[in-house]
Amino acid sequence: MQIDGPALFGPRHILAFDSGIGGLGIVRAIQALAPDVCIDYLADTAIFPYGEQDDDFLIERIVSLLSQAIRRLQPQAVVVACNTASTLALEALRAAWPDMPFVGCVPPIRWAARITQTKVIGLLATRATVRRPYLSRLHALYAPECTLIAHAAPGLAGCAELAFRGQDVPDSTILREIEGLFVHPDSNRLDAVGLGCTHYTFVLNRLRALSPPGLTWLDPAPAVARHTCNLLAHLPQKTHAHPCAWFTALPDTQNDQALLTHLKPYGFSAVTLWEDINEVEASY
Repeated sequence: MQIDGPALFGPRHILAFDSGIGGLGIVRAIQALAPDVCIDYLADTAIFPYGEQDDDFLIERIVSLLSQAIRRLQPQAVVVACNTASTLALEALRAAWPDMPFVGCVPPIRWAARITQTKVIGLLATRATVRRPYLSRLHALYAPECTLIAHAAPGLAGCAELAFRGQDVPDSTILREIEGLFVHPDSNRLDAVGLGCTHYTFVLNRLRALSPPGLTWLDPAPAVARHTCNLLAHLPQKTHAHPCAWFTALPDTQNDQALLTHLKPYGFSAVTLWEDINEVEASY
């Protein structure tokens, strides 16, 4: 069953996971295709941004946190709506939970290679994604004939968090984050750039406006949503009371209200603190 328009199946229950608000772009795309699906959201904001954390620490934390969430929330599938977490921990998650379907987010190298006319493609991502061997394997497998300009933008996810909350982010700040794409010897032939961090969805229009003309930006969120819905079509119906947005650390009062205001269109009526990891683990 291939999902191209709104899904025609009944309710399902899934969990979407990210380090912050980035995965909400995928949540929005899933809701557009399958409005009856109930989506719990878990953001590991206590150690945001993931792209600046140590790999071994992240693997252990992601597996521990999602294991707790799976046991507690009982989703039918988990969407790891974070490139850093997906490229790093999907294998470990599937080993820990072999019967749980996981959908990950990977850099859209294959997509960029399919549409480029110049054979020079780009990736805008976190430092963790850019430096990881996983990216080199994607390049070798799906775009060996292309020059890849992979640029790490360590502050852009933070810019997206602010933009999501309706706060102003100066053009100069965003330009500083993306300028590395345009100083490579082959940058004048760059014609397709993939988003390698789900947060960047929320500054995509700014990226388009501030980049050279003729550059195509690729957001994989709709493709991840279609893949998720195709998977859900083969699972039994399951109702779930109300979707909840969990955060491992809550913002201050002012930012909490701004966050809640912008979460409401996604179906979340509250921002809820996810209990301390060790305390939750000890209760099972």
